[in-house]
Amino acid sequence: MKKTLFDKVWDAHVVDVVKNGPQILYIDKHLIHEVTSPQAFNELKERNIPIARPDKIVATADHNTPTVNQHLPIKDPLSKNQLEQLTKNCQENGITLYGLGHEYNGIVHVMAPELGITQPGMTMVCGDSHTSTHGAFGTIAFGIGTSQVAQVFASQCLLMEKPKKLRVNVYGSLKKGVLPKDVILYIIAKLGTNSGTGYFCEYAGDVFEDMSMEGRMTVCNMSIEMGARGGMIAPDETTFEYIKGREFAPKGEELKEKIAYWKTLKTDEGAVFDKEYHFDAEDIEPMVTYGTNPGMGIKITETIPKNNNESFEKSLSYMNFQQGESLINKKVNYVFIGSCTNSRIEDFRVAANYIKGKKKARNVNAWLVPGSQKVAKQIQDEGLQNIFEAAGFELRQPGCSACLAMNDDKIPEGEYCVSTSNRNFEGRQGQGARTILASPLVAAATAIEGRIIDITKHLN
Repeated sequence: MKKTLFDKVWDAHVVDVVKNGPQILYIDKHLIHEVTSPQAFNELKERNIPIARPDKIVATADHNTPTVNQHLPIKDPLSKNQLEQLTKNCQENGITLYGLGHEYNGIVHVMAPELGITQPGMTMVCGDSHTSTHGAFGTIAFGIGTSQVAQVFASQCLLMEKPKKLRVNVYGSLKKGVLPKDVILYIIAKLGTNSGTGYFCEYAGDVFEDMSMEGRMTVCNMSIEMGARGGMIAPDETTFEYIKGREFAPKGEELKEKIAYWKTLKTDEGAVFDKEYHFDAEDIEPMVTYGTNPGMGIKITETIPKNNNESFEKSLSYMNFQQGESLINKKVNYVFIGSCTNSRIEDFRVAANYIKGKKKARNVNAWLVPGSQKVAKQIQDEGLQNIFEAAGFELRQPGCSACLAMNDDKIPEGEYCVSTSNRNFEGRQGQGARTILASPLVAAATAIEGRIIDITKHLN
């Protein structure tokens, strides 16, 4: 029987099938952070159930971490309590923790791939919806709720219905200035935020094959924003080269054996998907969102569509935009480059390349927040920090930061923020804040100009 990449990985992890019901899926790697784990730890403690496989769990501090003066005691009582609780729970249960200040610390979906923890053919879960990021490696990775975190703690397994299969194909060559973020924003704008509900999505076609691993992670990260359970890209030479030499990656003969297996994971010719879409790369341009969900996106050169739907009008009212309006020349006072979508070294290289020799607009607060300590070090080692500081940008310390405003990095009420994060919901970046999602290139250009510009006219 012809199998998809998803089938191959899923079927290899089914422990048992409940008669006429869900399947019991073994989980290779469980990632945890300070926000969704305390309740699960407490549940197990109350029921006197031990953690089944502490060696399969990796913890990091990311959501609540401050991005300024991380060496000082944390001021916010909630953040302080959650981080202390994570440390205590990990110590009591023998779980590896990369806490604040550790050289491996970072956003969970940035540090796990860069350390070689994420590998093809795995099943991975985390109490965080953007776990889909790891699917870039040909991994079944998805977010779980707190009760499921407890289930994995107790059994290293999950009770699950097998999702249906969706494939999104994009063929051709991307235009200059079009980044992976634009590709996924374009797909979500075309298909809508519910198009992937009940499905696991595979991305195929030469556009994804030509992407770096970091670009693929950006795409898979936002699979959840079209409603999919997760997204995947078949592992190939790009994947294997990325993994080689990383701290926790297989080495020597073990790596050779793993690669031989990983090469078998691609979708068989003739395998059937429940749903399939095809797009032409030539049609994709730099994108921006104008509403309050990631599907409300347009090419930067387009105008806001017309729609008399009540929720559409409510969304525009929140954003203070009009139907038929162009976002070009819209004044913006905040720019955020960071989050588990776009806080890797390539994102900062793209931004630095554009910013070099220029000065940030006076009206703009521009925050650059690396996704991990390793990325922060690369920014320094490659001389990017000097470029950013000379241009007037503020380089902060690693963490989730202004993606979801769980720490002090909040966008003030009524202000626009061009953000490289993944969600533009009402209040996502702070109460009353207005988020415009974009690529690191569009964000960098906005910070320089103090307004949104047609980036395609500014590329050499």
